Amino acid sequence: MKKAIAEDATTVILDSISDGVFTVDHDWRITSFNRAAEEITGIRREEAIGRFCWEVFRSNMCEGDCALKRTMKEGKSFVSSSTYIINGQRKRVPIQVSTSVLKNKSGKVLGGVETFRDHSLVEELRREIEGRHMFGEMVSRSKAMQEIFSILPQIAESDSTVLIEGETGTGKEVMARTIHRQSLRKNGSFVAINCGALPDALLESELFGYKAGAFTGAVKDKEGLFAAADDGTIFLDEIGETSSAFQVRLLRVLEAKEYQPLGSVERKTCNARIITATNRNLSDMVDENTFRRDLFYRINTVRLALPPLRERREDIPLLMERFISKLNRLQNLEIAGVSQDVLSLLMHHPFPGNIRELENIIEHAFILCKSGEIETQHLPKQLFDGVQVQPETGQKDLEESFEDAESRLILRTLEQNNYNRLATARALGIHKATLFRKIKKLGLTLPKQDGRSQTTH
Repeated sequence: MKKAIAEDATTVILDSISDGVFTVDHDWRITSFNRAAEEITGIRREEAIGRFCWEVFRSNMCEGDCALKRTMKEGKSFVSSSTYIINGQRKRVPIQVSTSVLKNKSGKVLGGVETFRDHSLVEELRREIEGRHMFGEMVSRSKAMQEIFSILPQIAESDSTVLIEGETGTGKEVMARTIHRQSLRKNGSFVAINCGALPDALLESELFGYKAGAFTGAVKDKEGLFAAADDGTIFLDEIGETSSAFQVRLLRVLEAKEYQPLGSVERKTCNARIITATNRNLSDMVDENTFRRDLFYRINTVRLALPPLRERREDIPLLMERFISKLNRLQNLEIAGVSQDVLSLLMHHPFPGNIRELENIIEHAFILCKSGEIETQHLPKQLFDGVQVQPETGQKDLEESFEDAESRLILRTLEQNNYNRLATARALGIHKATLFRKIKKLGLTLPKQDGRSQTTH
């Protein structure tokens, strides 16, 4: 009698909470299923109990790294794993799960218990917030990039030529692809070529195509990239590296909308939209007579300048989150993010390779880090501010190298902020208490007076 009353009380308690709760036995069959679990899954308790858990939830986690399976195998709890289920209406529902071993009073393992929470609203809000900082494949919080995002729809809808300027690795091709995919030409091809990687003769044959016999080795006709792009978009990267002779031929394409394959007497119509890009200053090149003025004005109908990553540091966390999410999907991992030390180091790295360099750093970290957070020991050794770390260097030496780099970073930032601890913490992207803890841990000697009265930060 008492046992029945206790079981009833347990059921009432479980049904009164908003999180879904279910338990399984050693055969993975569901033994209990609370009211919130019914509401979230859209499956009645009577239908769920006795069935295998994967039959009820149909989660992506069931196909790979199941948190409940890991709990049963390792005998320890896992908290806040994100996944999704397919509910009774065959709709995808994002959830966050926590798992634990189910034991009786004597400590005998009876099975496993999982609690899960519907994250649909959280995901909706996250997408809404993320959407404010996204345009196509690009993400940014920076003012300069937001200004570009605001005019991209009009640029995409037009058919004008576009010149994208920016340092290597700033995402010029991503910008060009985004324009194409937002345009009326999105169903056509996007064809990209690096003009600086090919000599004139090969570049012309690739772009314009050729007739059989046009040159040694041309045994049959070949269409060029202009023909392949057709009603789509052709992206000419590193246009500033081309010769004056090639620029004359390209100018003809832009002015007459036609081109002549090598070895042919016939002209073909060019229907493709042309987007160009360069990491050089074409205006200076025009003044120096190293780039044709008439071509410059033809490709410069719309001009977009992408800022380097060092001028949009507020985008570093956003970009890291995007790269980590992408690699988690591709490699079926659950990397949670980066540690505070890694974030602090990357926020002050100069990034000469820009976004491409940041992505490479995260990819490198994924080789060494398979779970949890990315730590400093997972980063490329080149990041440690000139500290040379040999391949045989041990973990202890690597940690000391990071501490040396971190000490220099903190001291430099303190000096830049007149030793104002609060302003320094803000500049480093950490809490003031964390800064004090690091100063103490690293044994740094600072002036006794805080510099708050000497700075406007």
